[in-house]
Amino acid sequence: MNVPGPGTNADRSEVGKFDSLSSRFWDAQGEFRPLHILNPVRAQFVAERAALAGARVLDVGCGGGLLCEALARAGAKVTGIDLAPGMIEVARLHAAEQIAEAAAGGFDVVTCMEMLEHVPDPERMVGTLARLVRPGGAVFVSTINRNLKSFLLAIVAAEYLLNLIPRGTHEYERLIRPSQLDRWARAAGLSLRELAGLEFNPLTSSCHLSRDPSVNYLAHLERTASA
Repeated sequence: MNVPGPGTNADRSEVGKFDSLSSRFWDAQGEFRPLHILNPVRAQFVAERAALAGARVLDVGCGGGLLCEALARAGAKVTGIDLAPGMIEVARLHAAEQIAEAAAGGFDVVTCMEMLEHVPDPERMVGTLARLVRPGGAVFVSTINRNLKSFLLAIVAAEYLLNLIPRGTHEYERLIRPSQLDRWARAAGLSLRELAGLEFNPLTSSCHLSRDPSVNYLAHLERTASA
């Protein structure tokens, strides 16, 4: 199922927002250009912290499959799911919560990039991610911090001044502080192993990891053996 139904942890307006852009997802010079630049860094972050060769990997909110392809090239057996119908053309894949019921603990690695800030109940989604991964397995999340700096850079500058991404892509109230993610993760049986900043330079079209998670950040979480 790729269209949110009753009780699904998805916002129809958010799904529609990305579905309308799906045909241009693989245009490296289009609206998703920043994702094309961010993707190698995100993929390397995952590959350096999880054994991917032969691993069962689930990418929740996969979009057009940028990260899926990168992880598959590293030897992982990747499943990608997304609620925007236009983002899934080859297969009709289930939503994360439905998969969690059928395949609890069935994945070695679960990734969720740039999605938590677009669902109505991100805490519930973190719980779903925790159920999907096996004990000892890894969960990787990327999202945007919530503070004045992130508002100015990720919303005002990126969307309205530089037009790096479509206007209205992010809503400040939906952004997630690392402390919130950490709290939700611990409640779901996940431990925060590492937090890294993800810095994008629009002038050089480059991206790199940093120790500053004040705007974009990546989190490496691990499901505890007893969870």
